[in-house]
Amino acid sequence: MKTDDLISMLAGGVAPVDRGLLAKRFSLAVVVAALGSLLMMLAVFGARPDLAVMARTPLFWGKVALPLCLAIGSLWMVTRLARPGMSAGSGRWVVSAGVLVVWLAGLYALFQAEPDTRVAMIFGKTWRTCAFNITLLAIPGFISIFWALRSMAPTRLRLAGACGGLLAGSLATIAYCLHCPEMEIPFWGVWYLLGLLLSTAIGALIGPRVLRW
Repeated sequence: MKTDDLISMLAGGVAPVDRGLLAKRFSLAVVVAALGSLLMMLAVFGARPDLAVMARTPLFWGKVALPLCLAIGSLWMVTRLARPGMSAGSGRWVVSAGVLVVWLAGLYALFQAEPDTRVAMIFGKTWRTCAFNITLLAIPGFISIFWALRSMAPTRLRLAGACGGLLAGSLATIAYCLHCPEMEIPFWGVWYLLGLLLSTAIGALIGPRVLRW
């Protein structure tokens, strides 16, 4: 067989690449993660009884804005890192901006508050369980997002795992906002971010093993 004939035969069996595959996989993964975390929250914790009332307040949407901002930034990073040789890109600045805003707002709230109320603003009533509840609700996200990552070709496995964990934790935190009774910004800046840090650390830990290809 001639070389040209061999090349033609091999090339003829190659299926065209679906250029939208990455977007399809991660769209599905995010939907599954968000719905999974929401259903788990409803089954395990339940929605807060005054949710309909609180949803009419700007403070509630400010509470949701923190994990939403981090979800956007981490999704931006994880879709880049799903491709070989790519960096995290500008998504890290979106994540950093979200963290910086909540910390500045929390410091301002503490500065404006009476000194004897500041400790309660930071610890609230659920500080012992908040971060662990967020990590628990991130389980559906870990499954779906790491499935999407494994189906691609990441090369920076630890960083990709960390960003995948942050995305799972961010979606879990959005769901947790529908249950959490805490409405003080300093609380979010400590305990929500601790839960997100735990999810990120778990992702970084398991990334090199789960995402190896």
